[in-house]
Amino acid sequence: MAKPDYYEVLGVDRGASDQDVKSAYRKMALKYHPDRNPGNPEAEEQFKLASEAYSVLSDSDKRGRYDRFGHDGLAGSAAGFDPSQFTDFSDILGDLFGMGDFFGGAGRRTRARRGADLQYDLEIDFEDAIFGFNTEIQFPRSQPCDDCHGTGAAGGAQRRTCSQCGGRGQVHYQQGFFSVGRTCPRCRGEGSIVDNPCGACSGRGQVRKQRKLKVNIPPGVDGGTRLRLSGEGEIGANGGPPGDLYVLLQVKDHTIFERDGTDLYCDVPVNVAQAALGDEIEVPTLEGGEKVKIRPGMQSGSRLRLRGKGVPFVNSGRRGDLIVQVVVTTPTKLTQEQRRLFENLRDILPIDNQPSEKGIFDKVKDYLTQ
Repeated sequence: MAKPDYYEVLGVDRGASDQDVKSAYRKMALKYHPDRNPGNPEAEEQFKLASEAYSVLSDSDKRGRYDRFGHDGLAGSAAGFDPSQFTDFSDILGDLFGMGDFFGGAGRRTRARRGADLQYDLEIDFEDAIFGFNTEIQFPRSQPCDDCHGTGAAGGAQRRTCSQCGGRGQVHYQQGFFSVGRTCPRCRGEGSIVDNPCGACSGRGQVRKQRKLKVNIPPGVDGGTRLRLSGEGEIGANGGPPGDLYVLLQVKDHTIFERDGTDLYCDVPVNVAQAALGDEIEVPTLEGGEKVKIRPGMQSGSRLRLRGKGVPFVNSGRRGDLIVQVVVTTPTKLTQEQRRLFENLRDILPIDNQPSEKGIFDKVKDYLTQ
């Protein structure tokens, strides 16, 4: 069965902004959430499908691949309904879980929240991007305080339930017929307080530390590639899962080679005699020099293709090609003997300085621009 179009699922067009996507998902989540539709498998399936669509369209990298290649572009990525991505609905579903409070119902304790994602910018050499390598990075990250084991309380004491909100993290105010919830000012929405805060973390339960991590850079990566290290972001709140770390790669330029996808390009000079008579020359590759033949009469700008000497396809044994462009060089300084030989050659060779006739494509271009 073919997968549905994610834009149609959320009811937005392909040019929809991030906010439009978020708003459309919120409406569907409010309508089909299982808490609002107990025992309704169709509503649950609609909720999962909407969440799957939102997980793709809210991620710029996934959305770009989906726009270009459809569902095939998501192969190997975390496409599909992933409950761990939706542990914190507070910013998307708003007051969905507070609707009972709004109409005077019972409160709800503070939910677990996923930790924030982090990004680390890593600049690597051109050759390292081609062949891959292992490296170690260091970055600051919040971690549970060792002194209080993440509780925020000194001496191993436990946090106690906030008496003002009863552990719900919200207090309620009566406005006419309605009861409106607000974040508890005493516990700041945590639902619990610390009587004797830990001195090492000032009661936060977290401290900022440098995290060292080994990173494997696979062969064939390019500038702009993002590597996802699951669970290496900020720690979650109230028992929520940690976020992820994204390593954003920037690749230095090479002095000889230019890259286009999985192909490499370079210019190799040859002199007039080599171009006219042919020769065997050595051209550079990433693995060292390699012999190639210059056929007699080769013109400047001609290209030679060395198959399999380019960039590896990521997660594949195949490689692109190296394209060598021949550049015929004209000497600027001549010895007397060299000058004599070139003068003799000039007198012997036929001279034709008439402009060449335009090719068929040039003629068509002239016709269309008339």
